[in-house]
Amino acid sequence: MAHCLGGPDDGAKKRGPPIGIRVMRKLWQRDANLHTYRIAVLILTFVAYTCYHASRKPLSIVKSVLDFEEIGGNTTSVERSLTATYYQYMPMNNLANRQSAVGGGFYFHHSRYSSNHSSLDATGNVSDPNSGGWAPFNQKGGKGLLGDVDLAFLASYAVGMYFAGHLGDRVDLRLFLTGGMAASGFFVALFGVGYWFQIHSLPYYIVVQVCAGLVQSSGWPSVVAVVGKWFGKSKRGLIMGIWNAHTSVGNILGSLLAAGVLQYGWGWSFLLPGLLQICGGILIFCFLVVEPSDVGLHIPQDSEEVLDVQGRVVPVPTRAEKGDLESGDSVQTSITTSASSGAVANARNDRADGETATDEETGLLRGSAQQSDEAPLEKSKDEAVTFTEAWSIPGVAPFAFCLFFSKLVAYTFLNWLPFYISQTKIDGEFLDDKTSGNLSTLFDVGGVVGGILAGHLSDKLNARAITAAAFMYTAIPALFMYRTYGSVSFYMNMFLMMVAGLLVNGPYALITTAVSADLGTHSSLKGNPRALATVTAIIDGTGSVGASLGPLITGYLAEYSWDSVFWFLMGSALIAGLLLSRLVWAEITEKIHSNHPTLSKQLRQDESAGSLTKRLLSGKQ
Repeated sequence: MAHCLGGPDDGAKKRGPPIGIRVMRKLWQRDANLHTYRIAVLILTFVAYTCYHASRKPLSIVKSVLDFEEIGGNTTSVERSLTATYYQYMPMNNLANRQSAVGGGFYFHHSRYSSNHSSLDATGNVSDPNSGGWAPFNQKGGKGLLGDVDLAFLASYAVGMYFAGHLGDRVDLRLFLTGGMAASGFFVALFGVGYWFQIHSLPYYIVVQVCAGLVQSSGWPSVVAVVGKWFGKSKRGLIMGIWNAHTSVGNILGSLLAAGVLQYGWGWSFLLPGLLQICGGILIFCFLVVEPSDVGLHIPQDSEEVLDVQGRVVPVPTRAEKGDLESGDSVQTSITTSASSGAVANARNDRADGETATDEETGLLRGSAQQSDEAPLEKSKDEAVTFTEAWSIPGVAPFAFCLFFSKLVAYTFLNWLPFYISQTKIDGEFLDDKTSGNLSTLFDVGGVVGGILAGHLSDKLNARAITAAAFMYTAIPALFMYRTYGSVSFYMNMFLMMVAGLLVNGPYALITTAVSADLGTHSSLKGNPRALATVTAIIDGTGSVGASLGPLITGYLAEYSWDSVFWFLMGSALIAGLLLSRLVWAEITEKIHSNHPTLSKQLRQDESAGSLTKRLLSGKQ
């Protein structure tokens, strides 16, 4: 497969502009500049991952259809009106009517009552509470079965993520992304086919979800790797915070699309997002330029910055400075650790006072001159790093495990929020499925703001870990408030849901974008461009393991009470914040050293800041 897509040895040499770019060049008789290509890359990757996330939402929208249960023995007034409207059309337990509908067109039918429906009484109530839903999910323990279906997708997604990132650093990312989108769209649509073909076999839906999860894993490492090839590291948190809105935009689009066609049958809620993703794959194939060299452009390397393990910008010395280092100049290292001084200038000032920088001060992130020559991660520029080497990059493990719990919380809302809303009284009323699905999009509206805000704050503070941990800690009271007061009124629910989305999705967006890109271009990699997808896949793959467990556990906890679900989510948010404690302390220490040089000098007499940070990151006391 690597040979077909372009291996690491010949990828950049043989790969030229995609067909859409070649056609545009001929039509315009000129080529675009670097700025234009960068904008195009951001837009195309944004569209690509919007399609990925839109195709993940249908199941959360149709859960209350598949596992239909009466709320207090009665439908709501809204549901009764919907039922009265749709129930007169095309009874779906009639095989002839079903076959004719499969052959041509829309059903006018409310799918909550699609399987073995019973008659309505004079008040519009369903006379047989066991008649709704879709087998096998409408039986006792149906929520647990839906959790199993979620697990099938998310577990295979997590496993596939590790392999996808490893493969993504070795193949043509444009073809890899195109194939992944086309295959993903196919399997999403295949899930919906079960509606028309009366498939009631749990293994069928499990197998389809496993296949969908595997091919969906092609998306995230690919889009992050492509963006990382086009953009430097300055202001990366803000840029990627805005760009990462594709996650929430995809969730919103998928929710609205799935809810909008739900009245015609739940199969349409899967078919349309699947077709949308296939169309997105065609767009990527025609126009995505993977890296500047594909169109004859070059991004200068001398003016770029290097980021340390917490994502803070540390300037790279010029070629002249590098020459001084090689000729034995008094400057001992090219970059000092930001934990000791924050920048090269501060370190030089310290040494001007007669101090000599220690190897521990300068060797943690970039390494001393001698350590750089012996660094285990040093490879040729075109050689991809191994899985083990990527894990050994400082900061990868703590952020990966933090994302495990952060993504657990986010994906529980992604998969269960519409169902939770439909099962919970808001201002004394239950909402119908479509309204519940539409209302749930406000969580992602808050997520858009949270991703941008987290990225901006992390850039402003030069502190990725502090920002992520602060968001996770404040998410705990936000979740408690939403569970306790979200039912008071419709507008209170809207407000608290957006606040929860802001705080839950903020660190999730930050870690999966800016932090992943920072660590994928970490100074220990010596500028190796073939590590970004692998590092991104490791971090997001670990998070996806948590994402697979959250919805599964929620499915079983919800059988008892929703209070237990929210306590589970609050505990997960707490653990996510605690996992960053060492990096948070390292960033706080760096701030103290930078803002109080006298105190910093006194502390270094006892113990170098580099050694302190090194112990914190390695877990030693």
